[in-house]
Amino acid sequence: MKLLKVTAASATVLALALSATACGSDDDDSGSSGGGKKITIGIKFDQPGLGQKTPDGYEGFDVDVATYVAKKLGYSEDQIEWKESKSADRETMLQRGDVDFIAATYSITDERAAKVDFAGPYLLAHQDVLVRADDDSIKSQEDLNSKKLCSVTGSTSAQNIKDKLAPKAQLQPYPTYSACLTGLQNGAIDALTTDDSILAGYAAQSQFKGKFKLGGFKMTNENYGIGVKKGSDLKDKINTALEDMVSDGAWDKAVKDNFGPANYKNEPAPKIGDIKS
Repeated sequence: MKLLKVTAASATVLALALSATACGSDDDDSGSSGGGKKITIGIKFDQPGLGQKTPDGYEGFDVDVATYVAKKLGYSEDQIEWKESKSADRETMLQRGDVDFIAATYSITDERAAKVDFAGPYLLAHQDVLVRADDDSIKSQEDLNSKKLCSVTGSTSAQNIKDKLAPKAQLQPYPTYSACLTGLQNGAIDALTTDDSILAGYAAQSQFKGKFKLGGFKMTNENYGIGVKKGSDLKDKINTALEDMVSDGAWDKAVKDNFGPANYKNEPAPKIGDIKS
């Protein structure tokens, strides 16, 4: 009889432990309450100056912004799990709950905002082109219509080219900007088009110094936001964190640290909810 009581008690303890574990797992998978064991953040892995995976870890402006936000939510750097978020996968990753939020040169658009929510914006960039330094055939936006352009599948930049910026151009979508850069190097394409902040990061890499140049066309306004699952209470918390980052000087420091070497002329920090069309 005594054995039966112990077994029953043990079963009760086990059930409670499993219940607590399940609750803890939910906390781990969602950073909405903060302070859990980990938070999962989506970034780009191949964008110098913004989001890049290196042998020493992760670096870039988006990484710095995401790290600051995570800290404000109650997570230290070693509690962050970074996940690669390619342009075509971002909405799906948020909808499935693969990540808690995404900071990956994620331009806020009406089409995307119908599927996910956005905090921010936290950076205003402009679509531009990167060409070979010795190529003088692209002097204006109109010249792009006769060229082979590369951008990333699922990106706003690719859609902009097709819809309005250079509809007659030969657009060649690649899976990553790094792949586009290879095509630009070997002459398979004439120009790489995306946000000037991204292009500046590539042009500033030591191995490419002097090989490429920015067109300087500023063809669009790209409002970078932090994507969260539709209806998530993280949106308001992230907005508060972004406001703190600007007010305490951490935003300016992140800009200088990541874009300074490329001599990138950034816009001032945008106000939360101020979407430049």
